[in-house]
Amino acid sequence: MSNDNASDSRQVSRFWDRYRNILLKHKVSQKSQHWYARHVERFIKALEERRLSEVDARTVSAYLDGLGRNPRLEDWQLSQIAHAIQLLFADLVAPSWSSEIDWSKWREAAKTLEPEHATLARDYGQASAAVLPEKRSTGYLGDIRSTHSELLQRLANEIRKRQYSIRTEQAYEAWVCRFIAYHGNRSPEEMGAKEVHGFIEHLVVKGNVAASTQNQALNALVFLYSQVLERPFGDLGQFARAKRPRRLPVVLSRQEAQGLLRQMQGVHRLMAGLLYGSGLRLMECIRLRVQDVDFDYQQLVVRDAKGNKDRVVPLPRRYETPLREHLNSVRDLFEADLEAGAAGVYLPGALARKYPSAQREWGWQYVFPSGKLSVDPRSGVCRRHHMHETVLQRWVKRAAVEAGIPKKVSCHSLRHSFATHLLEAGYDIRTVQELLGHADVSTTMIYTHVLNKPGLSVQSPADF
Repeated sequence: MSNDNASDSRQVSRFWDRYRNILLKHKVSQKSQHWYARHVERFIKALEERRLSEVDARTVSAYLDGLGRNPRLEDWQLSQIAHAIQLLFADLVAPSWSSEIDWSKWREAAKTLEPEHATLARDYGQASAAVLPEKRSTGYLGDIRSTHSELLQRLANEIRKRQYSIRTEQAYEAWVCRFIAYHGNRSPEEMGAKEVHGFIEHLVVKGNVAASTQNQALNALVFLYSQVLERPFGDLGQFARAKRPRRLPVVLSRQEAQGLLRQMQGVHRLMAGLLYGSGLRLMECIRLRVQDVDFDYQQLVVRDAKGNKDRVVPLPRRYETPLREHLNSVRDLFEADLEAGAAGVYLPGALARKYPSAQREWGWQYVFPSGKLSVDPRSGVCRRHHMHETVLQRWVKRAAVEAGIPKKVSCHSLRHSFATHLLEAGYDIRTVQELLGHADVSTTMIYTHVLNKPGLSVQSPADF
């Protein structure tokens, strides 16, 4: 063996020794260390003799995005590969751009949507909404769904005719199944108001459910009998009702909101910033499309929001540049998907049939796409969906802890803070109502509880 070959061999050996030490430092299990090394080895091979010092962020992103387009690659596998490469650059090669990469895009956003997930496509003529895949048929309601599949399909059809949300469809179907199970698997056609009365009262007396839960169950059964079985019943009479508590929203001060955002980075900081700066609900942010971002008018268009309403909200100026940069990277991913033959984005309603090519148009793509292609279990189509909402929820909760905020902070707290801080700044409550999309101003009035303005707050007598 020549001296050069021996030197190269020693360098390679030292490289892998250092990498294994990094794995031990980060407590990667002994079983996984072999696979981490394999993932890095394959990545290096894909570089085609380029040195690791010559790699840039774009190369790493393109490599992981390419893996994310492989539908046969499991989510945990993509997450493991991304972590292996992250440790390679963050702790070993240590280029300046490593900390700027949003590694969680592949490590956390690569989550396949479960069959009952509320954001899935709802393609007609495909799998039944009532008879769902095996995962959902397990448990004590599995036999109910199997035995009464025809009735549940009729329920789903009536719900879809009225274009209710998929969350409503799931909730109504579940309550009908629980109602049937409570009465010993009897068919609803054999029962009536008496059995409904008994079930609803049982939820409060024995189940100790919240008022909103009881009302949802009642609405589901009223819908079943009036719209599906066409046997509407009148007054159910008096029964025990859960008391609806009056809860105050969790609101962050301006300093707390800024402190929380400082603990976040990358796309998650951008998303949280839009929740606070634009007053978006979590799913409104997650479902934003490229065409809904209007940089010229400095606004976002929220489409098909709660109550099936559209509204316009302000786009914070401080997030304009980060959002433009983010959309540039999303466009690169979109164009790579097109070259790879991906099916395109999901279109609501019948738009996919009316405009067959729209799903491959840039304007329809999600602003915050998932890091991995996923197969829709209802339609069987492999496409890139939007980011899973639990990703941002975990980041906001983690950031609140790191910022030392003792309040029970959630994504919705940022929307509450948006409304409260606007009222504090002197904006009238009708304007805030429009920005939040509230149908009734009384809903918006709850935010006046923290206002420190004459006429809207009371000074403590201890401070007189």
